[in-house]
Amino acid sequence: MNISELAKGVATSTGSSEADAKKAITAVFDQIADAAAKGDEVSIPGFGKFAVKDRPERQGRNPATGEAMTIAASKKVSFTAAKGLKDKL
Repeated sequence: MNISELAKGVATSTGSSEADAKKAITAVFDQIADAAAKGDEVSIPGFGKFAVKDRPERQGRNPATGEAMTIAASKKVSFTAAKGLKDKL
């Protein structure tokens, strides 16, 4: 499913236009991304939780040369599905 198909489904469910639904969906994802950029957690009851996790610096290997190298620390966004979503699967 892509954003157009999602917008079509939301528009049908809410009785709004597809353009308005697409704007709303984009706004929701923008808010989640902004919260993640600040390091905040976003919890949507019945759906799941988006959280930022730290990935520590670690050792790795260059696959081309086999040389040992240090992989820099980074952050990642993780999603944990809520029980309501898991039950629908």
